[in-house]
Amino acid sequence: MAPLIAIKYDRDGGLQLLDQRLLPHSQKWLPVDTPEDAFAHIKDMVVRGAPAIGVTGALALAVHLTRGGAGAQFRSAGDCVAEVERVMDYLVKSRPTAVNLADSATKLKAVARRAAAEAGATAESVTAAVVEAAEATLEEDVAANKAIGAAGARALLDAVAARGRTRSGGKVRVLTHCNTGSLATAAYGTALGVLRALHEAGALEHAYCTETRPYNQGARLTAFELVHDGLPATLICDSAAAALMAAGDVDAVVVGADRVVANGDTANKIGTYSLGIAAAHHSLPFFVAAPTTTLDASLPDGGAIVIEQRPPEEITHFRGQRVAADGIGVWNPCFDVVPGSLVEGIVTEKGLVPRDPDSGDHAVRAFMRALGLWQPQPQANGAAKGKPRAEAAPAAHDPESELAAGDGEGGTVVGRPLGEEGVRAYLASRPVLAAHVGPPETAASWEVEVRADGNINFVYLVTGPDGGLCVKESLPYVRCVGESWPLSRDRCRIEAEALRLQHRLAPAHAPRVFHYDGGRSLIAMEFIAPPATILRGAIVAGRTFPALAGHVATFLASTLFHTSLLALDSRTFRAQVIKFTNPDLCALTEQVVFTDPYFPSPINRCTPALQPDVDALHADAPAKAAAAALKALFCTRAEALVHGDLHTGSILVTESSSVMIDPEFLYTGPLAFDPAKIIGELLIPFFASDGLGAQAEGGVADRAAQREWLLATIVDIWEGFSTKFLALWTEAANGTGPAGDLVPRDVVGASAPSGPAALAAQQAAFMRQLFADVVAIAGAVIIRRLVGIAHTADMDSIRDDGARAACERRALRFGRHLLVEGPAAHADIASVVAAAAAARRTERLPA
Repeated sequence: MAPLIAIKYDRDGGLQLLDQRLLPHSQKWLPVDTPEDAFAHIKDMVVRGAPAIGVTGALALAVHLTRGGAGAQFRSAGDCVAEVERVMDYLVKSRPTAVNLADSATKLKAVARRAAAEAGATAESVTAAVVEAAEATLEEDVAANKAIGAAGARALLDAVAARGRTRSGGKVRVLTHCNTGSLATAAYGTALGVLRALHEAGALEHAYCTETRPYNQGARLTAFELVHDGLPATLICDSAAAALMAAGDVDAVVVGADRVVANGDTANKIGTYSLGIAAAHHSLPFFVAAPTTTLDASLPDGGAIVIEQRPPEEITHFRGQRVAADGIGVWNPCFDVVPGSLVEGIVTEKGLVPRDPDSGDHAVRAFMRALGLWQPQPQANGAAKGKPRAEAAPAAHDPESELAAGDGEGGTVVGRPLGEEGVRAYLASRPVLAAHVGPPETAASWEVEVRADGNINFVYLVTGPDGGLCVKESLPYVRCVGESWPLSRDRCRIEAEALRLQHRLAPAHAPRVFHYDGGRSLIAMEFIAPPATILRGAIVAGRTFPALAGHVATFLASTLFHTSLLALDSRTFRAQVIKFTNPDLCALTEQVVFTDPYFPSPINRCTPALQPDVDALHADAPAKAAAAALKALFCTRAEALVHGDLHTGSILVTESSSVMIDPEFLYTGPLAFDPAKIIGELLIPFFASDGLGAQAEGGVADRAAQREWLLATIVDIWEGFSTKFLALWTEAANGTGPAGDLVPRDVVGASAPSGPAALAAQQAAFMRQLFADVVAIAGAVIIRRLVGIAHTADMDSIRDDGARAACERRALRFGRHLLVEGPAAHADIASVVAAAAAARRTERLPA
């Protein structure tokens, strides 16, 4: 049979693409007459596979240049260069993950510039040089694929033999994933080319291919190619691969790649990471087959790769009909990243990428440098090697990500916020999101409020004719400090999943998430429209919210109980601990709440008049010991999923509603932390009220009513939470609610011998310890807001330095009291608020 091809091209007949969405049932060729056609066909996956996309982009440029008059349409060589750059920059945006298209763009733009620099250059000569280079990509890809096939077959057979797995006759059984054959390349294929080479050598006993998402490219395309070529093959579900390995029916795995970065981390179709883990577990060699055009030395590791998200309808619908429950959230990445440590070898047309003898990583940069394919980027402004540059242009291969490449060897990836125009373009390009704001064509009129007043992230409130969205963007560092304090972007994933969980458990008090983009580290969520306002600012303005306490109590009880061992079995609980491991932000809390306030940390700050009190704190051994004990509790006691940052700046309120936001600090920690955090944060404006009232317009304002409300709210939050939490616990014991492994009904249930008495004793002991922890943590929360890095507007809004210092001194001393003496001094919340009221009267404000 004639060999399969997915791309037809000749200079007279133009460019045609096989519509791979219709395979294997129908073969239809679509013309590519314009760059816009190519963009649409790449985006819609008419053509797919990183090499094929790169070739398509190059040939689409050739068609565009020749159909426009072979250069005669341009006034000068410079105009031709500008058009080449415009078209290729445009096409690169069609698929951000695969690097081959960006590589084609870089090379063709360089060809255009060199041709234009030659003596006597004309638009026609530049066009001819670019078209020749574009057409060469087709032939070069075919030759590269056959070289990859031969090298990969040898490497795979050697690796299998080294493990003693070679079968009778020297044959092997090989598993592959997605489609990497003639339909994904110019012809022959990369990983599938390895299988073809094995078959041609008589060494392939059997091939297994996975069905693959999205678009079932393994089932529709790879299976089609295997049958077409007559290879012995079997199709399996993605989820069956590990079982097939366990059965001993797989000797090796070979996959393709959309991007291989400097340390060998590899982006490929979603599910490849699972295969890498399963292969490692079963001691099977795992190979990546990719041309050198897929190697990206500019990115240091897989964390810098943008992962494309596919529409949720690909999972929730089948043939236009919804098959999933309406309202369910969807996470549908097109790719994942396999760590280089799981990869036995990276096979290219130039041979295998060697390993660094010191680190053991795949030495992609050294390999490409030796081939003359890559050079380290020059240092910007004399920056030290390995340090992040203050300014860097977006990487040419990745225009959507706005990530800058690092400093050549071992560089750091620098994130840049979207900004107003970027967030408009992001939402407008995604119809499902734009529907919450307005028609995409109205995007220019959408209002974007950039909320960069937080300490960690950027927040955009986007409103239009049809409503609004809140967009939160997480950069790889602490926003208020900069790149010198790096943070993992995984916190964005944690926050998205936390919000979804909290919305399920307390739907009235957590926003709904509509979209999570792992590559961009971005969440698009429900816009809580005015008159909703941030609680902290409203308190500073003198307002009160009688419904707040009940709402916070409900949120705390629902989220903490249902994520604890009181409601979960131990297996589910342990999986939850792993899923929400949040080391960077936990470390941040450990540092700024429990460590920095107790010594002269360079990032601390305080009101100058408070310095003697701060010096005393730094010499306060009991306070240091108490803080150290709380830090140990925070690090080691895993009881429930805690919000981790539940303060007055993380609550949106109206007279009748309260919505808790920003759970990016969420992790499995001490159940006391959340109630303590909000109680401490409400005590701070209580002590600030005198200073705020004294500067009110028109003279001194009486904030007595607000102080009374603040203390009553603290009481009602604790008592409401305790009542609701214990009610859920009792329901679990009595069989009317979910029961976890800490509520064995045979032991504490209503029908168990002495069950109710045992339950009551368990609950009383638990709540006594919980309250003691809450009191101490609340004290630490107050202290860190006065002497640490992050203060609050409650105190900072007091304009008179003397008044502010007096208010802060009262609060600091009371915080120290709660931290050190509080757990023993206070048996209930009423005692705490009475002590706060007394502490406020200990020092008069300056006249």
